[in-house]
Amino acid sequence: MTAQLIDGKAFAAGLRGRVATAVAMLGERGLTPGLAVVLVGEDPASQVYVRNKARETEAAGMRSIQHTLPAETMEATLLALVRSLNADPAVHGILVQMPLPKQINSTAIIAAIDPAKDVDGLHPMSAGRLVQGLPSLVPCTPQGCLMLIKDVLGNIAGLDAVVIGRSILVGKPMAALLTTESCTVTVAHSKTRDLAQVCRRADILVAAVGRAEFVRGDWVKPGAVVIDVGINRVPGKEPGKTKLVGDVAFDEAKEIARAITPVPGGVGPMTIACLLRNTVVAACAQAGVAAPEM
Repeated sequence: MTAQLIDGKAFAAGLRGRVATAVAMLGERGLTPGLAVVLVGEDPASQVYVRNKARETEAAGMRSIQHTLPAETMEATLLALVRSLNADPAVHGILVQMPLPKQINSTAIIAAIDPAKDVDGLHPMSAGRLVQGLPSLVPCTPQGCLMLIKDVLGNIAGLDAVVIGRSILVGKPMAALLTTESCTVTVAHSKTRDLAQVCRRADILVAAVGRAEFVRGDWVKPGAVVIDVGINRVPGKEPGKTKLVGDVAFDEAKEIARAITPVPGGVGPMTIACLLRNTVVAACAQAGVAAPEM
């Protein structure tokens, strides 16, 4: 059996299209969602992410506001900018691109963002509401993962899910989302005993550890759905060339799983699409109107 490839690129394109339709509907009512992205420093990967976010925001018909600050920016300066964006009625979503320079406390910056504009879903209030099963702005990557899982499986209540990784960006919110869907969830990590055996019982296996091809094919339960969140650059076949691989040994796992996300082209495209969706949801909530279906 060769697994179904979960086409995150195609799913994300459909979601972006639905977001654009929703934005057009809101525009007719005088509401244009605005997303502010703040980049501190010149990290090459962050610069690429920010450019992509700005392009997709504008393509969806939303207002894109970008602030680029030098790497030596102090925490007080960034906090002042965040407060000004909190107070700006034209800004409905705020995203401060991570990582930040070492002189800035990222936890303090995240906590300073108005929870109503926290489209990254990382504010402690957003995290608390998610754990309690209350409406909240959900971190974009796990939200995208859940959409892909449900697109394959439909109702996932009662299934065994294993999430490898416990970061606030993916692992913890992913576990909370799966719990809300009535899965039986195990959060595994570097201290987990007999990790391979834990993974083998998962109907849904989400790998978010940041280690290239860490999850081997024989860790996968036959017929499982495998969601690979990892993006790792490793040496390619040609000298001096590199390639992207996930946290799962794809060629091994695809022969065992029911469905699997490739890297690239799986989870990655969903992150920006869900960010756009969160911005529309935030704009509607701040305006006191119902969010269109997306």
